[in-house]
Amino acid sequence: MGNRIADLFGIQYPIIQAGMVWASGWRLASAVSNAGGLGIIGAGSMYPQVLREHIVKCKLATNKPFGVNVPMLYPDIEKLMAIIVELDVKIVFTSAGNPKTWTSYLKDRGITVVHVVSSVKFAQKAEEAGVDAIVAEGFEAGGHNGRDETTTLTLIPAVKEKISIPLIAAGGIATGRAMLAVMVLGADGVQVGSRFVASNEASSHPLFKQKVVEAGEGATQLTLRELTPVRLIKNKFYNDIQKAYAGCATVEELRALLGRARAKKGMFEGDMEEGELEIGQVAALIHEIKPAAQIVMDMMEEFTHAKADVQHL
Repeated sequence: MGNRIADLFGIQYPIIQAGMVWASGWRLASAVSNAGGLGIIGAGSMYPQVLREHIVKCKLATNKPFGVNVPMLYPDIEKLMAIIVELDVKIVFTSAGNPKTWTSYLKDRGITVVHVVSSVKFAQKAEEAGVDAIVAEGFEAGGHNGRDETTTLTLIPAVKEKISIPLIAAGGIATGRAMLAVMVLGADGVQVGSRFVASNEASSHPLFKQKVVEAGEGATQLTLRELTPVRLIKNKFYNDIQKAYAGCATVEELRALLGRARAKKGMFEGDMEEGELEIGQVAALIHEIKPAAQIVMDMMEEFTHAKADVQHL
């Protein structure tokens, strides 16, 4: 399937697995890459030495392209970038920061750079910074979101109007039909997060995977806008946040309630009550845990059938 994203990364299908904290280790990344998509190691939850181990193991598990996602708020980002360059990783996705900071450094070393944005303004800034492609992520997505609450359906064509480099759609995409929809709107490929959380190879805790499968419509909510907006499954911790809001909690009080390592506690360690459970709205469409390769194949098969159906309209 030839298109700008498949050509850019040297992959078979324009399906990119999102670099999600506590879910995107080498097993998931290599499985997606081996299936024809682009696997991503999520460095946001990894110490530098842990990232090194995951890159080495991913290289042993696949001879296909894969990348690393680096949130730019990471405190030891210099160490992560040095490891990425040393181990000859060819693709880096940056997020949560100014793309000007690292794009030139990476591109000067022969690395393809993609930046994740949630608005037209930041998409334009990323293109000006020299990135090779952009991920535009809508409000439906799990994890940390933009503050503008722009949905994927609106964001993708709006970004497409203003940029010329390849565009990857993210947020609310877990099926082949959704993939076709965003590509009709102007995307060249898709980035998929929540669907891959509920995969056999994801490093997320089995209890969290099951929670995703059980999540129905309305099970998630965007909250903590005063800190960093994040979409969570409603649980005891989420309810505690709502009680704090009802009591007119200050930003400092919200930060104290959040504390440290909440996402690790929930998504990686399996505390379904006190942990932060980050997932997208599309969890309502995820009904079983599958191998990552099956997810890729299912999406492509549905994409092909949906494309044929549309031609008959």
